[in-house]
Amino acid sequence: MPKPKIFLTREIIPGCMERLREESDLEYNREDRNLTEQEIAAGAVGRDGLFVLAGDRIGASIMDANPDLKVISIFGVGYDKMDLAAATERGIPVSNTPDVVTDATADMAWALLMSAGRRLAEGDRYVRARKWVTNSQKLLLGMDIFGSTLGLLGLGRIGKAMIPRAKGFGMTVLYWNRTRLSESEESDLGIEYVEKERLFSESDFVSTHVALNAETVHLIGEAEFALMKPSAYFINTTRGPVVDENALVAVLKEKRIAGAGLDVFENEPTLEPELYDLENVTLAPHIGSATVGTRTRMGMMVIDNLLAGCRGERLPNILNPEVYQ
Repeated sequence: MPKPKIFLTREIIPGCMERLREESDLEYNREDRNLTEQEIAAGAVGRDGLFVLAGDRIGASIMDANPDLKVISIFGVGYDKMDLAAATERGIPVSNTPDVVTDATADMAWALLMSAGRRLAEGDRYVRARKWVTNSQKLLLGMDIFGSTLGLLGLGRIGKAMIPRAKGFGMTVLYWNRTRLSESEESDLGIEYVEKERLFSESDFVSTHVALNAETVHLIGEAEFALMKPSAYFINTTRGPVVDENALVAVLKEKRIAGAGLDVFENEPTLEPELYDLENVTLAPHIGSATVGTRTRMGMMVIDNLLAGCRGERLPNILNPEVYQ
């Protein structure tokens, strides 16, 4: 039986590349850059499956370039750049990689929280600039993390994974979620449900963990930042458009909050220009899942989905199950 024909939009971790070469007839983008929609459409021609990254914009024109396309599998959790309705209309099953990124992303949120709160990125730049010449008692004073209050905006898998990390640091944990947990679940987890206004006003650290959809675009803006303590820090590892980046820049510039730690941005990889020059923000290039183990598991999950789709089987992580009806 001939191997399924796969097009990969950008090279991934070596172990997954080896499996793709062994189990498929693979064509892939060999350049270290994201492809345009037109280039992805050209790559899709004659292929059975598309292996795409979460940042790739996949519209109807790509699908129509190959009417025989059997499956599209996304390397990542988010799929807001995928025209899922167009894929469903054309009977193309689409998958993503849920669950596997949970701990790595929670670790990243925690790393940003620690870095922002203790001003580690500022300290690194300070030392490298040869500015450290004396041990001033006022140098880079930060926030006590142990015993502080963490506010979780959203309590999905990653939000919940933040709880044991916070408890290890003796933190009080407040949360807001569209659906409140039962009182027994809250008691077991040792967390308290509050409305968004109280979460922003009482937390020393606010960490965002909501899904990106029409209701959460700019969920956090000027009004929410205005509620935060001047000593508080804002952490975002979910999706950039959840935050009004202009409003965040304003409060950071005016030091109405102490700082921020960001792994995602509204129009990434482009940032609001003033963010680059602000000292009170730690910036990371969307690397929440960037560990060898996590990226390998993600890649293997994508391959499992692709091969199942090419065989005409149900995808293990299907996003549009309607295609099977």
